[in-house]
Amino acid sequence: MQEYLSTLVENMAASIPNIVTALLIFLVSLYIARWLSNGVKRVLLNRDTDSGVTHLLADILRWTIVIFGTITALQRFFNVTAFLTGLGILGFTVGFALQNVTQNFVSGIILLIQQPFKVGDEISVINFEGVVLQINLRTTEMQTLDGRIVILPNAEVLAHPIVNYTRAHRRRVDLPMAVSHGKNPEKIRAALFEAMKAVPGYAAAPAPVVAFTNFGTDSSIELLASFWVDTSATTVPLAKDAALLKVKETFAAGKFPIPARLQKKRTNTTIG
Repeated sequence: MQEYLSTLVENMAASIPNIVTALLIFLVSLYIARWLSNGVKRVLLNRDTDSGVTHLLADILRWTIVIFGTITALQRFFNVTAFLTGLGILGFTVGFALQNVTQNFVSGIILLIQQPFKVGDEISVINFEGVVLQINLRTTEMQTLDGRIVILPNAEVLAHPIVNYTRAHRRRVDLPMAVSHGKNPEKIRAALFEAMKAVPGYAAAPAPVVAFTNFGTDSSIELLASFWVDTSATTVPLAKDAALLKVKETFAAGKFPIPARLQKKRTNTTIG
C-alpha cells in the first residue's frame, strides 16, 4: 500500500506541469473566445445585422475556439488523434448528407457579414427584381415588383451577380426615340435638354446627353436622350414617364413633327 501511494504521489507530481499547462491553455482559449465573440458582435451590430443572427454567429465562434482549446489541453494527457479521426469521419458523413443545407448556411453567414444588401433594399438577382424582406441563415426572401414572394437559397444568391439599386444614389434614364429630320437637329437637342431638366428628381451631374444615333427608313432620325435622377426623390420608371410626357409637350409646343409611322405605332420608348 505504501509503495502504491508513493507511486501515485510521484505520478501526480510529474503530472503537475502538464496540468498547469493544460489549465493555462484552457483559460487562454476562454479569454480569446470571449474577446473575439464580443468583437464580432460589435461589428455586426454596427452593420445593423439582426440581433438574433448576431448572437448566433458570435456563439458559434466562441464555442469553436473553446472546443479547440479544450482538445489542445487534453492533448497534454493523452493522444486524441484517434478520437478526432473518428469524429472527422462522422462529420464528413453528416456533412455529405447535408451538403446543400451546409452550403446555404455558410453562404448565409457570408451574406450577413459582407452585406451586399440589407432588408428593404431593392435588388436584382437570378432574374428576380424586388425588395428584400428577410435574410435568414439558409434563405433570402424578397418581394418582386409584381408582388410575388420569392424565397431564394443563399448559395444561389451568393453564386450569381447581385445588383443593388438602393445603394445607387443616382441612376440614368435612357429615352430612345425618333424625330422627323426636317427640323434643325440642334433645336431638337435644345428642346430635349429643356424637357429633361423639368423632370422631378432631375440631377444636374452627370450632365444629360442627347446623341443622334442613326437615320430611320421613314424620313426620321433616331436618337438617344439620357439624363440622371436622384433615387431618393424618384424612381426610374416614374422619371421615364414624366420625361416622355415633358418631351411630348415640348415637341408639340416647338412644332417638331413626329414621323407618321411612329404616330401610329406607339411604344414606351418612342415618342408618339
